[in-house]
Amino acid sequence: MRGHRPALRTPRVRARGAAIAAFVALAPLISSAAAAVGSQVVTAKLPYDCALPSGQQRVAVRVKATFPDRATTGEAIRPTAVTTTVELPAAAVADLAALKAATVVPETRLSLDVAQHGAKAQALWRGTGAAPPVTVPAEGPLTLTTTGDAPTVTATADGDLTLTATDLGVDLALGTADGAPTAPPSLTLACTLTKDAAGHGLLATVPVGPVTPAPATSGSPSPSAPASGRPTGSASPTDSTSPAGPGTPKGSTKPGAPAQEAGGGKGKDKAPKVGQSRVGPSAARPPAPPCIKQNPTDKSLTAYITGYSNVRKLGGASLIPVSCVQIEQGDPDIAFPPDGTIHLLQKSAAYLDYQGRKQTPPFKSTFLTFGFTPTTATMILEQAGPMTVASDVLLVFPDNIAETYVRAPLVLRVLDVEVNGTRLDVGPSCRTQTPLSSPEPDPATYPGPHLVMLGKGQLINGTDATGYVLTSGGPLTGEVTIPAFTGCGAGGEDLDRLLTASISGSGNYVKQIQGQTCAVAVEVPTEGQCTEDRQPYVVPVPER
Repeated sequence: MRGHRPALRTPRVRARGAAIAAFVALAPLISSAAAAVGSQVVTAKLPYDCALPSGQQRVAVRVKATFPDRATTGEAIRPTAVTTTVELPAAAVADLAALKAATVVPETRLSLDVAQHGAKAQALWRGTGAAPPVTVPAEGPLTLTTTGDAPTVTATADGDLTLTATDLGVDLALGTADGAPTAPPSLTLACTLTKDAAGHGLLATVPVGPVTPAPATSGSPSPSAPASGRPTGSASPTDSTSPAGPGTPKGSTKPGAPAQEAGGGKGKDKAPKVGQSRVGPSAARPPAPPCIKQNPTDKSLTAYITGYSNVRKLGGASLIPVSCVQIEQGDPDIAFPPDGTIHLLQKSAAYLDYQGRKQTPPFKSTFLTFGFTPTTATMILEQAGPMTVASDVLLVFPDNIAETYVRAPLVLRVLDVEVNGTRLDVGPSCRTQTPLSSPEPDPATYPGPHLVMLGKGQLINGTDATGYVLTSGGPLTGEVTIPAFTGCGAGGEDLDRLLTASISGSGNYVKQIQGQTCAVAVEVPTEGQCTEDRQPYVVPVPER
């Protein structure tokens, strides 16, 4: 799991032999990647249709990355030097001007299909723009460039492995000329690859398996030729010289045709494995609030979270800002339920930390109240009791399944409201009557109202963890009910019923992304996980 194993401190063991087997199953869960002999630099220009405030617009996108020339089955392949360039048309620049945006900070989320022999998995390439923010010109176009690392992919069989771009998300943090956020403070563009895209979005093909020597003929290639049979750096996904025609993966006869395998076809029905993104010194770390643990123990972890929460009544989503979470890991326990399985259980304590208070930073959200009135509210989520992180790892070597419930009693406080540009004084005590609540699968153990989010992950021997695992992070989802409001209003005006009628209710979807944790008490900060002053290095990007 990229430097973090599950905490294997002395557990309460009920069956010595099974416990030893369980720990052996988890021991090798640290990814390793073999060095590639050669590399190929891939550059693709892809047309996307993006949803802008003014309507659908064609956007030119260029993607560049470096891949190994070939790989072996089970080897972790990591694309490097990943760059995404988005050229927004003049109409998009006019939309930004209408929002009074003078600068933008871009982030990109490129989805990919990773396929082999008809089986495929999904990967996500995240990119962030380097400082300083990009200035919005008086008229378009506007070119935005992001860089970042990509997750590893691991082939399960011999044969060509292909990576194909699909959907693209572009998140723009908007700022005024004096550096203040606009209202709304951000804009998200959902982009779809056009149907006429050359090669249908194919970015790269990596041959997997041993090199098969060519038959000895008078026209045999020189022994100095690359092992992949093509010049290094020449792997254009739309190369018309490919024998099967434009857009066909090199080394294949035609789309969907199985490649020759030295391994007898073993693993051909399994999708490639996709790991987590690695963020290291080569990637620019976006700005984030301080996240420093005071008086850490050997069990202390820190991490950043961010995400979106829908407000169903208002037909929109509120961006929850990057927030610091302090985690104190609990001791693990081995459990043997009657069904004969083996589980590694761990319950950890956590709390939000912003300027010494258990809350998120203040954040703004803008909605259309009653469908047409722009309303901007400044809010915080305030922790009202203990936060718990309960992890359950089913040990089925080598494929271990993790399930984690995060429970937190959070009160929503409203600090400031503007309706159509006019301030609405809600007073200093406007808040929900009780904490937000979610359906609780174990109400006897966890009574009372609280938010419940679930993360599911997979830990494969020898590869990075996928999905959500406490130490490596990932997505957490849930559904929340927003209670009625109280204490809202000033000067004798009672606004409780107005806010309750506009906002409160059930069925609000929540998706949080937790970043890689930083083990605070280590003597030397772990590269890619901790900054020099032992803050979390990974600042996650929100996903809808």
